[in-house]
Amino acid sequence: MSIDTLPPLRQVIETHALAAKKSLGQNFLLDLNLTAKIARLSGRNEDHDVLEIGPGPGGLTRGLLAEGARHVLAIEKDARCLPALAEIEAAYPGRLTVMQGDALDIDPLAHLRPPIRVAANLPYNVGTELLVRWLTPKDWPPFWDSLTLMFQREVAQRITAQPGSKAYGRLAILAQWRTEARIVLNLPPEAFSPPPKVSSAVVHLAALPEPRFPADAKMLQHVTATAFNQRRKMLRSSLKGLAPDIEDHLRAADIKPTDRAEQIDVERFCALVRSLSA
Repeated sequence: MSIDTLPPLRQVIETHALAAKKSLGQNFLLDLNLTAKIARLSGRNEDHDVLEIGPGPGGLTRGLLAEGARHVLAIEKDARCLPALAEIEAAYPGRLTVMQGDALDIDPLAHLRPPIRVAANLPYNVGTELLVRWLTPKDWPPFWDSLTLMFQREVAQRITAQPGSKAYGRLAILAQWRTEARIVLNLPPEAFSPPPKVSSAVVHLAALPEPRFPADAKMLQHVTATAFNQRRKMLRSSLKGLAPDIEDHLRAADIKPTDRAEQIDVERFCALVRSLSA
């Protein structure tokens, strides 16, 4: 099925010999109904520019444009995909800009006009790193209003996990400290070509005007990374390198020194950071 005058994605992949590369974390979503649904989940984008990372043959790109996005900036590392994306660019004159390169090395802001949203079927091998970067800018609010991102389902569960669960960790704290994060769509392996070994999920993260609780962002990253690197240990042991009087700081944040990291909610981690910063 086609959502526009362009050929079906399977035909595009065959025409341009776009076999997915495992080294690039590629798994192509071929159902244009699904890509259009993900585009809609990102919001009404008629008044937004949209940043897309790893468009591949352009399924989500087409969905975003067909659903009315004001402008899409697509960053693609794989040069093989550029001819297919050029066809989309021609079909939507003036509304799509394609840049070749590694999203980890490119500053997209020179090519985007606020307000901005991010929507992407992220390559598996860089997805988490990009998310952490977007969640931890120097200034807040960030350049984006929302992130609508596809991950392996295990990563999606880590982003939305609650204290006390095995999935709860640093990623959940960083996401939930500054955003409203929820899973909005689950996708089975057979929705992709080639099918990955795991299920996938789309997470929508809406930026809050301010973090839920005051805390220094760098210190919060450091404290949570230290705590969860030894998540089976009591916090008085896993965090003892942060301060000689760490037990006093834990108690000041209403945390028992014998608690473990996965028991501590975002509010108390932020209180701990404030105590340590002071």
